[in-house]
Amino acid sequence: MRNKLKDIWAKGRPVLHGWLSIGNPFTAEIMAAQGYDAISIDIQHGALDYSAVLPMFQAMRASGVVAMARVPWLDPAAIMKALDAGAMGIICPMINSRAEAEEFVSYLRYPPEGQRSFGPTRAGVAMPGYGLAMNDEILAFAMIETQAGVDNLEEIASTPGLDGIYVGPADLTLGTQAGRLPPGFDRQEEEMVALIQHIAKVCQANGIVAALHCGTPDYAARAIGWGYRMTTVSGDTRLLASAAAASVARWRELTSAEANAAEPIGTNERSY
Repeated sequence: MRNKLKDIWAKGRPVLHGWLSIGNPFTAEIMAAQGYDAISIDIQHGALDYSAVLPMFQAMRASGVVAMARVPWLDPAAIMKALDAGAMGIICPMINSRAEAEEFVSYLRYPPEGQRSFGPTRAGVAMPGYGLAMNDEILAFAMIETQAGVDNLEEIASTPGLDGIYVGPADLTLGTQAGRLPPGFDRQEEEMVALIQHIAKVCQANGIVAALHCGTPDYAARAIGWGYRMTTVSGDTRLLASAAAASVARWRELTSAEANAAEPIGTNERSY
């Protein structure tokens, strides 16, 4: 039951993280088979609910990928249900203070380290012997997405039991720029790059993992150079849309070229 991500980081290597927003076990299985180190199910904004989450965890099991989840909010019920389904890490949105970070961490640990209720329904079957030892294996990632979160970054990052900070660039941009900049990944604005780099430095200073949600492999590689130790590269919905769009565009390009090069249809030929 050792969390493999901890071993990767112990070797000084970064983690490649995937993202699932489509509530379908087959989609989860396909993504899990592609070589990611970890994949998270997005319960917050994804088109899914708990009835889809559990079979998606089951579908990913065979690949050996580390399965995680982003929960909808700082809610003990949602967090503990995701853990009982088998999540080996939880990403929690909108953590704005040290007190909220402490509360979040407590929901991931069994007593006496926290206040997680015992009842690992699926996790106990998938991982025989699942118990108090999981306190040391479950990863806790707090999302920094608001000005309050940035203002309290140092205090949040020093929270005992917190394993990392997960940066969502879209909400971070909205939350710290008062709507002046549109939301999106792979920020190029000088002030946003500086902020993203600052978060990585604070994480390094506190001995925790800096994680960043990215839109492209190129930007993710840049982020590794800034000190990020886990980068998410796009997700199932965007990858499906971009691959489909590229295929459609290529087909139209080729068929248009062939049509332009074709001989005109004779006047005696019947056309449809």
